[in-house]
Amino acid sequence: MLKQCRSLLSRSLQSAKWGDGFESRAAFSTSLQDFAATGNANGRVFAPYTIYKGKASLSISPVLPTFVKIDSDIGGLKVNRRGSMMLTFCPAIGERKYDWEQRQKFALSPTEVGSLISMGAHDASEFYHDPSMKSSNAGQVSKKLCIKAFDSGNGYMISLTVTNNILKSNEQFNIPVTTAEFAVLKTACSFALPHIMGWDRLTNQSPKGIKGSPSKVNPKQHFDLEWDR
Repeated sequence: MLKQCRSLLSRSLQSAKWGDGFESRAAFSTSLQDFAATGNANGRVFAPYTIYKGKASLSISPVLPTFVKIDSDIGGLKVNRRGSMMLTFCPAIGERKYDWEQRQKFALSPTEVGSLISMGAHDASEFYHDPSMKSSNAGQVSKKLCIKAFDSGNGYMISLTVTNNILKSNEQFNIPVTTAEFAVLKTACSFALPHIMGWDRLTNQSPKGIKGSPSKVNPKQHFDLEWDR
């Protein structure tokens, strides 16, 4: 099933077309995401906002938190794994084609989402992720995301650098986005922020507490993780 979803999204990315006279086109695709509170497979929806450019594409979509039951007489749920806004970068492999297998991801935490939302027309933000930070393996694999406004104030450059000192590789993606495209990113992040924090479940619970099974996502099946291909 996952292979079919990946193949479907890959074909969707590769078949993206530009209109005459335009360098890029923003589009919506279809893939896999569990938005159903009960884990119902029929409720899965995945609708990333994707920006296609000449050298790479950038997609953004919410990854919702997972919950576990609280072992007490009161019952209820608590957040087991935090949600995020997932940025997915795909390199171009030819005119209007993108290599989904070589994608790289960067998961924005709620606080990092706040930094993006608060950016002005002349601001810059930088985020650094290292899965082995504060350990002896720190620096072996790292990711740095930079968002910098153009001096002209008419857009932003979004850059992702992935350094792997084990494989001695260094990948870089540079995506120029227009003011309009960045406005969509900020608005989408603002809308999704309470959901990736799990607050939508908090405000929608019944007065007597939450009943039923919590949302369950098998980590092996959930391929929208930053450090997975």
